[in-house]
Amino acid sequence: MRSVVTILTIAAFASVPLWLRDPYLMNALITTGIFIIAAMSLNLLLGFTGQLSLGHVAFFGIGAYVSALTSLGFDVGLPGGFRVVHDPWPPFAGFVLAIIISGLCGYFVGRLSFRVRGAYFVIVTISFAEVVRLVALNWVELTQGPLALTNIPPMALSLPGFGELALHTKLQNYYLVLVVAVAAYLLITRLVRSHFGRAMRGLMANETLAVSVGIDVTKTLTLAAVISAGIAGAAGSLYAHYIRIIDPEVFAFINTVTMVIMVITGGKGSLAGTIIGGLVFGLMPIVLRPIMAPEAQWIAYGGVLIAILFVLPRGIVPSLTQRLSRPHGKTAAVGRVAFAEHSAKEHA
Repeated sequence: MRSVVTILTIAAFASVPLWLRDPYLMNALITTGIFIIAAMSLNLLLGFTGQLSLGHVAFFGIGAYVSALTSLGFDVGLPGGFRVVHDPWPPFAGFVLAIIISGLCGYFVGRLSFRVRGAYFVIVTISFAEVVRLVALNWVELTQGPLALTNIPPMALSLPGFGELALHTKLQNYYLVLVVAVAAYLLITRLVRSHFGRAMRGLMANETLAVSVGIDVTKTLTLAAVISAGIAGAAGSLYAHYIRIIDPEVFAFINTVTMVIMVITGGKGSLAGTIIGGLVFGLMPIVLRPIMAPEAQWIAYGGVLIAILFVLPRGIVPSLTQRLSRPHGKTAAVGRVAFAEHSAKEHA
């Protein structure tokens, strides 16, 4: 049943360009899809290990800069009079490197920060994101600092027999984001339903008990951080090649807040919840912009967020799933009681 729902959902998203002709709305769907991918990566940490990373945007930004610099090339000087010269590579190579380097940064942060818990972990992740932002802002020779990296080439795919296909149009980028989002969803689904996923949930539920049955806490959490960071880096790469200009504002804290809102409102630990939460809060500004002033939009945005968390405290998907299953549970219970009474009368 789950497979059928997944296939139908993918088909529904794939059909959107067939009837949606508005380029403005298509642009909103593409950027929202990119942030949904990043939010799915955060959900792997927050929803299945219970670790809140408020510096998750660092991996998103690292992926964006790595992919952009790989495809643009650079020539920078290092201490000691050395220079590093890199000629431009195909954008797809930048996409792969963005995943690898973001994953390595996730490993570094995981090994460093998973020795602490709670507020200390949150502080470490925020500090890491701020350090990376300052590097992007001040290493002008490499990143252009506040002047931004411009003229980033669009993502391009090498197709046998067709050469290289550059994805210039919104239609092409929409399907690229959809393919990456589906791949990320399937990867996370496979992980959380595996032995590794059970280990993550065990750590979140009762770390002491998990350790007592032989689960390596640091190894499990670090591996989760590596995978999560790699997926966030992939989202950052898509963002850089779609927007085609990035600056240190890509590390802005509001981007992390956006990811956290998508995860929490959709349903922490829910694979489908992140998608629903992402669509709601990714497209809401687009819906409100024509009818409200900017200040009123933020008020409405906050009001909807509070209302959802008040009415559906576990998130949209888990709360609705629980409520829809209650009548069935009551009916089943009544049926069992009636069957028991009928059996008792027959035996009497």
